[in-house]
Amino acid sequence: MHNKVKDSVIFVTGGAGFIGSYVVEELIQLQPKKIIIIDNFIRGSKANMKNFINNPLVEFHEGDIRDTAKMDSLIAGTDYIFHMAALRINACAANPQDGFDVMLKSTFDVAQLSVKHKVKKVIYSSSASVYGLAQHFPTPETDNPYNNQTFYGAAKMWGEQLFRSFKFMYGLDYAALRYFNAYGPRMDTDGKYTEVMIKWLDCIRDGRNPLIYGDGSTTMDFVYVKDIAKANIAALQSDVTDEAFNIGNCEETSLKQLLDVLLKVNNSTLEPEFREENSINPVSRRLADISKAKKLLNFTPTVSLEQGMKELTQWYFEKTAIKTNA
Repeated sequence: MHNKVKDSVIFVTGGAGFIGSYVVEELIQLQPKKIIIIDNFIRGSKANMKNFINNPLVEFHEGDIRDTAKMDSLIAGTDYIFHMAALRINACAANPQDGFDVMLKSTFDVAQLSVKHKVKKVIYSSSASVYGLAQHFPTPETDNPYNNQTFYGAAKMWGEQLFRSFKFMYGLDYAALRYFNAYGPRMDTDGKYTEVMIKWLDCIRDGRNPLIYGDGSTTMDFVYVKDIAKANIAALQSDVTDEAFNIGNCEETSLKQLLDVLLKVNNSTLEPEFREENSINPVSRRLADISKAKKLLNFTPTVSLEQGMKELTQWYFEKTAIKTNA
């Protein structure tokens, strides 16, 4: 396959973020002319970029995608864009105005500036949140988005439809990737939006029994971050356009099973404590059908949940040990 990255200028929004930083690392191996990154460090960090921040191929700009003039200057001369910058689902709910400015208006700016500067293709980070509680399991891309109840999911679907309309009106090539439950080293660990597995790792480290709210039967499809990064590269290298793809691991894992895996990889004998569910989760199941990504992008996940949890554990305990000793 022709290497589209070689000698190209690539722009990555959110390139200091959890997934974005791994995409940058994958891109560097493909000999681009330049990788331009913008990140405001609300979710990303300098630590995420330590493997490439001094690489001469990388040009980093600390800035906000809401700064249209800055975005205009950075997208000028760009061949390809990975649009990955986003707020978390809870942050959109807490402040819908910020959600609108970041998730909708700034995505519109990216699309418009891509047309203006003749960008060859945009890879848009979408989400399984667009489905809400899906109609079918495993869930194909043809399931409708009408069960979604979140601002975040609505914004991601709007982004997909925006790029689709720009393909129709202006010929702008794009692919949208609907990530299922992303996890791995560099994931968000601080603040009130912390993932449940990080809270459980805190319990394992401190010798406290981990808590499960509800009966632990809620399921997710956990997909390792490096697999997601490889899917992004595959979507860019492919000639496929005007398509959305599920990116998952094709395994349905309950919260109880997830905790069992975490305890196992940490050789822990702690027992979960069950508590009454303190909120209603409208999405009780997630399971991706990725046959379309396998067929059109040649994408197959390679990292098992157990291996991924080992790597997450090692990274997190090293990170917290450094913090404690600082």
